[in-house]
Amino acid sequence: MPVLVYIESENKMFKKAALEVASYGRAVANTLNTSLSAVVFNTEDCSQLADYGVDKVLTVNHSNGFNAKVYADVIAQAALKESANVIVLSSSADSRYLAPILAVGLKAGYVPNVVELPKTQPFSVKRTAFSNKAFCETQITTEVKIIGLSNNAFGLIEHPTSLQSEAFSPQITSSDISVEKVDKATDKVSIADAETVVSAGRGLKGPENWNMIEELADVLGAATACSKPVSDLGWRPHSEHVGQTGKPVASNLYIAIGISGAIQHLAGINSSKVKVVINTDPEAPFFKAADYGIVGDAFEVVPKLIEKLKTFKAQNS
Repeated sequence: MPVLVYIESENKMFKKAALEVASYGRAVANTLNTSLSAVVFNTEDCSQLADYGVDKVLTVNHSNGFNAKVYADVIAQAALKESANVIVLSSSADSRYLAPILAVGLKAGYVPNVVELPKTQPFSVKRTAFSNKAFCETQITTEVKIIGLSNNAFGLIEHPTSLQSEAFSPQITSSDISVEKVDKATDKVSIADAETVVSAGRGLKGPENWNMIEELADVLGAATACSKPVSDLGWRPHSEHVGQTGKPVASNLYIAIGISGAIQHLAGINSSKVKVVINTDPEAPFFKAADYGIVGDAFEVVPKLIEKLKTFKAQNS
């Protein structure tokens, strides 16, 4: 019984989180001594998946855009077709939306925020809990098991295979199709896929000052983000709001500029590996969670940081 992974794409390009899911799925398949299948929507060229261990890909042409119920039903049909009893999803907003529907349809156990490969005797996974403040081992006792992999928990691991592609035409009823609003960010790099995130808060004093945040992000190849008060004020779109009530961030580098560090914000970025804080207040709570801190005015520190980074890149290009 092969492992099945859902590979997300956008504009017919695979997201980094999707390739991480493929890498993880390959490792799970190796552990279970089986093959790895994938289901992909609206992407013609899937050859890249062969680099990350996918043996077989089921391609689905669905022109109506993302719909959680439809996608969950298609993945369920793909799992039944492939006799897969382990399904791996990412931790994207779309996957989190469809996962419970998929679990109900397959009568499967679903565990999100998984950070390690499963143990098989019994089948259990390690996941984060309490807003990433702790870990717990969770057993999945159902016949079909669904794993939601936490972003940046496993990384991209190449495992070249000979990929077999097959057009898959699942049964989709018209009653399942409805229009759903999709909130698109305008960043060059999405928060979910970003290795580096540059985030700012009310310390920027107004939306007119965000150009230096965007310039720093551009130099670093990073995504931009913001605190909840900033999105509530309308300075930045809600798609950039990170924190416990916004989008979770698990980047390799998180730079917080002018953000005090409320507990809700820290809960959402706690999985980031390295945290850098720039703030004028030496008593800001964020400094206690930071790996590196700079006490200073962002309007003085950030331009100098941008200048130094540009010089470094020019000398090492």
